Amino acid sequence: MALPNRNPNPGPDRNPRARASREPEPHDGGGRHAARATRGTQAARSTGSAPPGLADVALLPLRLFLGVTFCYAGLDKLTDPAFPGLMEGLLNSVQGAAAPWLLDLALTNPDAFGYSIAFGELAVGLGTLAGLLTRLAALGGALISLSFWLTISWNIDTYYYSQDLPYLMAWIPLVIAGARLYSLDALLATRRTRRREAAAGTADTD
Repeated sequence: MALPNRNPNPGPDRNPRARASREPEPHDGGGRHAARATRGTQAARSTGSAPPGLADVALLPLRLFLGVTFCYAGLDKLTDPAFPGLMEGLLNSVQGAAAPWLLDLALTNPDAFGYSIAFGELAVGLGTLAGLLTRLAALGGALISLSFWLTISWNIDTYYYSQDLPYLMAWIPLVIAGARLYSLDALLATRRTRRREAAAGTADTD
C-alpha cells in the first residue's frame, strides 16, 4: 500500500505565491481616491472646516452676548444727543489711569476719539454676530476693553468691580478659537475646501 505523500508539492492553486502572482493588481483609482480623501481631511483641518464640536457650541452664547452688547454700546453712543461732547468731560474726570498717555492722546481730539470708539464697538459687534473675520473682530473688542480698563475703570478700588476687565477676558476665547458655528467664516472655509477638493480631483483625472 502506498503511503500518502506528507510533503506534496502544492499545485498552483495551493501555492500562495502563485495565487498572488495571478491576482490582478489593484486599480490605481483606489489609491487616487484615498489620496484625495486624505488631502480633503488635511484641508478641512487646516481651514477649520471640520465639524464643530462641543467647545464651539459652548462659545456661541458668549459670542451672541458680546456681539449684541457691543452693537448696543455703539448705537447708544451714536444716538445720544449729548455725544460726543460728553467724552471730554468723561476723560478729564479720570484719575490714576494706568496708561495716562492714552488719556492724553484721546484728549487731543475727544470728538474723534468718541466716534472712533462708537464705530469700533459697532463694527466689532456686527462682525462677532455675523461670524465674519471673527478673530479680528474679537481682537478689536479686546483692545477696546483693554483701553477702557487701563484708563476709565483702572482707579476702581477692587479689580473685580471693574466692568471692562471681564469683557477683556471674555474676548480672549473668541480671539483664540474664532467662530466655527453659524458663522460666515465657517461658510467661506467650507467653500474654499470644496474648491480645493474639486481642483485636486480635476488634477487627478488629468
